[in-house]
Amino acid sequence: MIKGEAFMLWKVDLHIHTFYSPDAMSSPQAIIEACREKGLDKIAITDHNTIAGALAVRELAPELVIIGEEVKTRRGELLALFIEEEIPPGLAPEETIELIKTQGGLVGISHPFDRVRREAMGNYTWELLDELDFIEAFNARTIFSADDERALELARERGIPASAGSDAHIPWEVGKAYVEMPPFNGKEDFLPALLRGRIRGQRSPVWVHLLSTWAKLRKLFREQPIRR
Repeated sequence: MIKGEAFMLWKVDLHIHTFYSPDAMSSPQAIIEACREKGLDKIAITDHNTIAGALAVRELAPELVIIGEEVKTRRGELLALFIEEEIPPGLAPEETIELIKTQGGLVGISHPFDRVRREAMGNYTWELLDELDFIEAFNARTIFSADDERALELARERGIPASAGSDAHIPWEVGKAYVEMPPFNGKEDFLPALLRGRIRGQRSPVWVHLLSTWAKLRKLFREQPIRR
């Protein structure tokens, strides 16, 4: 927590993966310990197409975690926050958004203009703007800063809250990017707080993407996740 001039600010990393994602290696306990070391007040666990990791972290640290999911759609990836039921992958973005909102969740786009990632929504982002609650405007794993800057510019132009996240796949990455924002109690006051937030952080080195490939290979041989 950061002491501001008139109030306290939280450090919130809104994009983290556990070993429930096929390309990540962080155990729930390792993530919690990393959050304590980095001084994070809140995190969103957003595993690929599952909420199992988020639920596991919540069992250990219920006040720390927002239940989320990074959902693969036919066009690209969406971020779901404040959900309690898993969203299936492989649907049209519009169908995915409807399922998220039906259960009261919030919808965002992760790394929308990342030119390297096949999962980026790209220009289809414009088709979804009216349905978005937030746009990820800083992803620590995005290689080219201009891609994040484009997302931030769009969020500002449309008055959509901008989020940031480390996209951590190993504990070392946790907290690489985050939002400094006023404290919030839940979904109801999350977006107003995010709109007042400031994006902080730094980019992870390019080699972290190689670790994701390595993680998949390790899992083929049933090796243990990275604990620290």
